[in-house]
Amino acid sequence: MHKTITELCKEAHETAVSKGWYDDPQSIPTHIALMHSELSEALEAYRSLSGQEMRARLAEEFADTCIRIFDTCAYFGLDLESAIYAKMERNKRRQYKHGGKRI
Repeated sequence: MHKTITELCKEAHETAVSKGWYDDPQSIPTHIALMHSELSEALEAYRSLSGQEMRARLAEEFADTCIRIFDTCAYFGLDLESAIYAKMERNKRRQYKHGGKRI
């Protein structure tokens, strides 16, 4: 059986603690920067690789990003699972392209 998002958040945080990521106090800006760095690594993989190697690296870097987000949510006591479900329902009711915003 698959774990819930909440369970994944708890596990990601426990792993981060066990690997020393919380030896010093952490702040939201630090966590956001770490998330951003994982997305930057995904962009670099997209730019520099191709084919299956690029796809594998993208998946790995997106996984790293999710793990950073899960860890952050557990550390700061944020209910990511409920927020995701609520936001997905809200997005279903939004206008096409959110009222004309450009990509």
